[in-house]
Amino acid sequence: DGKAVVRVFDPVAMENFEMTYKFPLDYCKSPYEVAEGCDALMLVTEWNEFRQLDLPRLKELMNRPVFIDCRNVYKPQRMFDAGFRYRSFGRGIEGRRDKEARQ
Repeated sequence: DGKAVVRVFDPVAMENFEMTYKFPLDYCKSPYEVAEGCDALMLVTEWNEFRQLDLPRLKELMNRPVFIDCRNVYKPQRMFDAGFRYRSFGRGIEGRRDKEARQ
């Protein structure tokens, strides 16, 4: 149908968010439930739970292994080695600073 489905999980703020905002979101019980069949994951918070994800498991659950790290939690090389298409913010292309990436 061409519509995106947004699935979310936050171990701390999700209940309050769901009560406050009435967005059409699918609320999940774990990051792995979010990953099931998804085309991309976006990490937007830095809770310790997200720093210790089982990357092979996560990749296996996903439709496409695309990981967008808005908090720079993971090192780019680690994510590439785990088989993800990885992008982060403020690090330039593939984890290198913009100046280094242009050379």
